[in-house]
Amino acid sequence: MASSQSDYCYQQIHIDAARNATDDFNLFHDSKKWNRIHENPFGMPIVLGFQLEALIESLVTRLRKDSGENDLISDHQLHYSNYQFTFADVVCPGDPLSVEIKKTVNRIKKTSQLANRIIMRKQAGLALIGFQRESAIPLCMPDEDFSGFGDLDAEQDRSWVMQDRFFMKRKYLNTGNGKNFLAGSLVDQHDYFDELENRVQFPAMFPVALLSCALLEKARSEGYLFEANPVVYTSHLISVDRRLQESLKSNDRLCLLVGDAETVAAGTGLGRKSFTQQLYRCFGVLPGNRILFRAEVEMASLHEMLPASLRIEG
Repeated sequence: MASSQSDYCYQQIHIDAARNATDDFNLFHDSKKWNRIHENPFGMPIVLGFQLEALIESLVTRLRKDSGENDLISDHQLHYSNYQFTFADVVCPGDPLSVEIKKTVNRIKKTSQLANRIIMRKQAGLALIGFQRESAIPLCMPDEDFSGFGDLDAEQDRSWVMQDRFFMKRKYLNTGNGKNFLAGSLVDQHDYFDELENRVQFPAMFPVALLSCALLEKARSEGYLFEANPVVYTSHLISVDRRLQESLKSNDRLCLLVGDAETVAAGTGLGRKSFTQQLYRCFGVLPGNRILFRAEVEMASLHEMLPASLRIEG
């Protein structure tokens, strides 16, 4: 089964809802400060990448339910949802969007995976392309294990932890923020939250979206000049432990870990971009050092990528 929908259009109120729910203070999304960015070519605020991904997550979740694939996922213990997306262009308020989810490819016998190719388009062309895969093991940094690094609750917020490997930002989950993030992402909150039905189900992309705040906090602590040298997301590779996701509840503590930037040479990385990128290895960790999600986030300097006109190479 494949699906295609074309009735999506974000407005500034949706951007505000999503960025407020995640404490994202990136100038690119701020209706009052976007024009402080040096040589900003977009002419207005832009939609958060995690908003787009949350919309995609909801559509794939609906596809899984309607097609009976949830039973298949359960029977084969495909405990991880994996998101691999490359951003081809920004989305601005008022841009009509279509989302196409290709027919599920069953690779359970060969690789223990289900996979769907995803294409998001706007009138000017591609906005995002990638895959969502269900797997038995995380496809992003599967070998990482933090069980031997002590209790993160004992560490100070906004400090370097695990032998200075990661900058840590501590957050607490909140159903109100989860609902507002979904509303900002054009997702019906009743699919995830309904107090009268005693249903609280944080979507996978909400705790992941809190990474935006952690990345910004890390950069600010290092004196980064946001206005002079802005960066934008180019690709995300994310693995979420669905068992832990389904157990989340309001007021749960989440430690967001962000590693130092690693250089990705031109022509490499998820999207094989024609410009240099920076890779950040990130994690969301629950009490007991249980890894809720793993993420490889690639970014690039806006000024360096402008000559490439935001095109995907290859």
